[in-house]
Amino acid sequence: MTERTCGGIPREKIQWYPTILTNKCTKCGACVSFCKQAVYTDGEDGSMVKNPFNCVVGCTGCASECPSQAIIFPSLVDLRDALTLLRKECGLLRGGDL
Repeated sequence: MTERTCGGIPREKIQWYPTILTNKCTKCGACVSFCKQAVYTDGEDGSMVKNPFNCVVGCTGCASECPSQAIIFPSLVDLRDALTLLRKECGLLRGGDL
């Protein structure tokens, strides 16, 4: 099995995936229907994140589709900073790269 990467970084090292605020989730299933990456599944208490690392890095489309605003993601600034550090760790940055 081939390791999945994003820009040369192992996907499992990138902390980008949705969090569902269960107190806001109305069990409508909009996120399950919207996401073609199979990140979500229907659960007894509403939608659940089943495959977090299937989430496309930087995508927040499901959060926009959620009528109850029950889906949150890390900030894009935090993502950018984390990716910069991971690129350094993985030897993907050269002098002057950001």
